[in-house]
Amino acid sequence: MHKKIKIFFLENSYDYNGNDLDSFKIGGSEKTLINISNELAKDKLFEIKVYNNTSSEVMINNVYWSNINNIKKSENPNYVICMSDANLFRKISCKNNFLWSHSVQSLEKFIRKKQLFPYIKYKPTLILEGKYHYKTRSYLTSFFGKQILKIAPDKDFINTKINLDTIPPPNAIFTTKSDRNIDFLLNAWNLIKKSNFNSKLLINPPYSLNEEQINNSIILRKKGNKNLLIKDLLNSKIFLTPGHKTEVFCLAADEARELCIPIVTMGYGCLYERVEHNKTGFIAKNKQEFVNYANLILKNDKVYLELRNNLIKRRNSRNYNHVKNDFIKILNINV
Repeated sequence: MHKKIKIFFLENSYDYNGNDLDSFKIGGSEKTLINISNELAKDKLFEIKVYNNTSSEVMINNVYWSNINNIKKSENPNYVICMSDANLFRKISCKNNFLWSHSVQSLEKFIRKKQLFPYIKYKPTLILEGKYHYKTRSYLTSFFGKQILKIAPDKDFINTKINLDTIPPPNAIFTTKSDRNIDFLLNAWNLIKKSNFNSKLLINPPYSLNEEQINNSIILRKKGNKNLLIKDLLNSKIFLTPGHKTEVFCLAADEARELCIPIVTMGYGCLYERVEHNKTGFIAKNKQEFVNYANLILKNDKVYLELRNNLIKRRNSRNYNHVKNDFIKILNINV
């Protein structure tokens, strides 16, 4: 029997493991790590280990999770993938190193975060999550090579049944972080609300709403598990997000798209990659266009249904089996 190919993921954010996939406490990059490790572990060819800040040592879905301080330098992985932090390569020796980035990182920030020296020493290939991410990565922080690996929503978003017999209420939703141009969105909502008196805008906490915003039917969502998020999304007719220069994939928009919710965006950052203009949503050129496109979907059921039908045709066009296969190609593993 052939020896298993050992793939180790190293990550250094906070305490979580594979049991937390449905929890509100984890973000997009953490979901990505859980999903890709689970998908790889389905293949008996691979031995998958994740070392992060989990407080448990546990096997979940054939993935071994342990605290990053438990790594033994005597272990001999075939591939090491460090999530976001090149300093983690110091933890273990490997010939095949990959640095999976989840953010836009300038050379100044790269140096300030003390990434440059370990990057030069361990010579990792960069894994990036889209075209915008690829073009914003400077040559000096990627000269050992860079590859695009588009991620995907969880299977729960893919498998959720869409009720085609009903049209949701004229609600809008924004499920990304409040530092992602929420001021632009709330200012635009003041104009959208004038034409849609019965509409509500759901946003994620934490955010402090003032009395005027409350009167304009802006509502803080309760952050619960994934089922509550899916329920709130399905109860919305439109996903509103300007986008932001720091967003390299915007998993929240991809989750909405998988649930067949049209998106209106300014296309900032990577958002132009999440929307096919006039097919799955609209990419506005200015605030007034943003408002007009939102009003069009909220008020015109024919436009909404046409966009939703286009989205339905594109469901499950990318899942974690696709991500796994592309990931294996990037690692140059012949299976």
